[in-house]
Amino acid sequence: MEFSQRLFRLRKARGLSQQALADLIGVTVVQIYRYEKGASQPPFAAIRRLAIALGVSADALVFDRDERRPDDKLRYHFETISRMPEHEQQIVRELLDALIFKSHAINEQATNSYLRSRR
Repeated sequence: MEFSQRLFRLRKARGLSQQALADLIGVTVVQIYRYEKGASQPPFAAIRRLAIALGVSADALVFDRDERRPDDKLRYHFETISRMPEHEQQIVRELLDALIFKSHAINEQATNSYLRSRR
């Protein structure tokens, strides 16, 4: 899927108009229209602001799910963990869940703070 389609779908899924999204990231509604039609590609700074406003990672905005994969170091860790006894794998999963939960809470707080500062 193209960036323009991902942007359109994410914006719609969040219930945002083009104008609302433009206001959130500090660009014109015409620019959002151009991004969604594929007539223009946003610079990295705009992609970052879009990701924050839409509550997704920049890679989720730019890459298809099958294009996103763990790097070689993470893959090595995953393979090693998969060879551990089940009870040790469970401990690792619980630790990862806790870290992910903490990260989401921090990201949500940062997103909310950013959105409040834009008002």
